[in-house]
Amino acid sequence: MNEITTPISDEVIKKLNVGDVIYISGYIICGRDAVLPKVLKMIEDGTVDQLGVDLKGQVIFHTAFSTAGLGPTSSNKVEIEGSIEPLSAAGVKIHMGKGALHAETIKALNKYNAIYAVIAPVTALLVDKTSEHRVLAFPELGIEALHLIKIDKYPAIVAAAHGRSIYDK
Repeated sequence: MNEITTPISDEVIKKLNVGDVIYISGYIICGRDAVLPKVLKMIEDGTVDQLGVDLKGQVIFHTAFSTAGLGPTSSNKVEIEGSIEPLSAAGVKIHMGKGALHAETIKALNKYNAIYAVIAPVTALLVDKTSEHRVLAFPELGIEALHLIKIDKYPAIVAAAHGRSIYDK
């Protein structure tokens, strides 16, 4: 069993392979198509430190936050998939969501020693494994604001690592 705690080091990522089951604990960031372009703008403007969370070694879960449940959204939406390379360049190590990614995104993950993990849409299970949450930025977006949550052993499957994808035929 691969238990991982945030922040995540390059060494941990190097040991993971496509198909590995991982259990992630610690603080992670939740964001999806409404907020991730805003975070990219903060990176470009040099204001990302205002979030109060270091992106280095971080996990981005492609979801909105709701106490009713947490579930992944499709990571291959333009705004989400387009955020993966710049967020990886900024230090994010794991992107979690659902669905296949384009080959260019898989290459970008490899370039920055980051991975993509799929997480089953098991909202009731995930809410029970979430102990804290707060809005980091863009509260006007409601449940789609950028959130920081504390999790305990979120289950995920490594879907893209080291230039390979679980979706490759």
